[in-house]
Amino acid sequence: MSDWIGYRWLAERYAIESVQPLLVESQIGPSRRTLQTDGITREIYTAVIRPDDALSAHLTFALKHEGVVLEFLARLFEHAPEEEMAAWVNRERTGQYARRAGFFWEWLKGRALPGVASVSGGNYVDALDPARYLVSTQARNNARWRVRDNLPGTRFFCPTVRRTALVVDAEKYDCAAQLDALQAEYGAEILTRSAAWLTVKESRASFLIEHEQDQKEKIKRFAAVMTQRCGAALNPLSRDSLAELQQEIIGDKATFTHFGLRQSPVFVGETIHLQEVVHYVAPHWRELDAMLQGLEAFVERTHGAAPIARAAVAAFGFVYIHPLADGNGRIHRFLIHDMLRRDGAVPRPFILPVSAAITHKAQDRAQYDAVLEAFSGPLMARYSGLYAFEKQAQRYADNISSNFVFGGYDDALPAWRYLDLTEHVEYLARLIDQTLRLDMRNEAALLRAWDSARAAVKYIIEGPDLDIDRIVRSIHGNSGRISNKLRSEFPVLADAAVASDILQAISGAFSG
Repeated sequence: MSDWIGYRWLAERYAIESVQPLLVESQIGPSRRTLQTDGITREIYTAVIRPDDALSAHLTFALKHEGVVLEFLARLFEHAPEEEMAAWVNRERTGQYARRAGFFWEWLKGRALPGVASVSGGNYVDALDPARYLVSTQARNNARWRVRDNLPGTRFFCPTVRRTALVVDAEKYDCAAQLDALQAEYGAEILTRSAAWLTVKESRASFLIEHEQDQKEKIKRFAAVMTQRCGAALNPLSRDSLAELQQEIIGDKATFTHFGLRQSPVFVGETIHLQEVVHYVAPHWRELDAMLQGLEAFVERTHGAAPIARAAVAAFGFVYIHPLADGNGRIHRFLIHDMLRRDGAVPRPFILPVSAAITHKAQDRAQYDAVLEAFSGPLMARYSGLYAFEKQAQRYADNISSNFVFGGYDDALPAWRYLDLTEHVEYLARLIDQTLRLDMRNEAALLRAWDSARAAVKYIIEGPDLDIDRIVRSIHGNSGRISNKLRSEFPVLADAAVASDILQAISGAFSG
């Protein structure tokens, strides 16, 4: 049996089983070393470092060496005796780890730790180390524990982002500088023209992700929503804003009549061989308002922090809360654009076609699914046996009928509340970089090629732009050949010399 210390020791002592895996595990071994396996860091220490066989010693070690894991702490404080916690913080009233532990106990449980008076000495210490975590830019002093509360959310929803090397790179990423480089290369006019098409392309791709790519009216409507609403609402997560967004995206032909926060169960899944396969179960509807308030608090408290990190947390935090009966995925992706616009990272009229990048190739879609499964996978592995489809559907207060039941709402709540969204920030940074460096550059290059092709063809033959564009589009789409239909439509193409010149002009425009 492994000689665990820190969080793993506490997990075994108090029978704690978190949904999200501990990303740092510590144990005693013959020599000091660090092992990396499947995203888990295992720290091996020699026996001289072994903590005493007590809650206080191992939690001190964990906070010092393994970081703050809010889901684990929430579960631990439900099992560890209050008297033992109180005795520790009374014994070490000025110790920073005892004070932080006392602060986290009260913050997570929402009540005072019995038998403990406010501390009166010791310098203020950060709840989260800003060098290791994304923290609030508006920290508040907690005088009772002399702890600087820089948690970015509330006890009802507080995502964690570890400042890995990739997250630090994401924090430094300058979207505006990339757009300036594109403008310098292709010109403001081409870049502005591409913006309108990219917005429609983003809308179409967002519906493709939902397997609704044939919904042409909805695609147009969503493109208009992105154009008009991105960065415009005072609070995009307000209940009224969400209800309006949902109705505008889904339209009046929805199968339900209640727009806004759901009051019924919801899951993400698919039907395979007439069997429902559940990929994700969302939190109970009674928790939604408080969780959304926590996400709103994150947006407010991290104002001025890195735009990509804020966009990732807002978007992925929203989709895991899944507060609506329908439309969650599209609003999740809308929030990426909204936050980037709100933070000034992507100015009007640009919309980064991130959904188009997601659907570009099968492996791109697989990467998107994988980042969603970073949380949903462990959640469903833990609770897959606790959901069922009953024979009789129940009608809920929001007029939704559902036969889905889930027995793990209360036990899963700490996981839903305290998500680790580090991978999601890293993923969105990669996606945005790909979109700016490749997809938008390719789009601008294509527009420039079309302009060049049109000008070159108009130099050879006369005609309105619509006709010239029809010729260019047909030849370019037909692998550089003139079809019989095009010749019959434009008799001038029957002239071999003219046809040859046009083919060379179009080929040169698109190859240059």
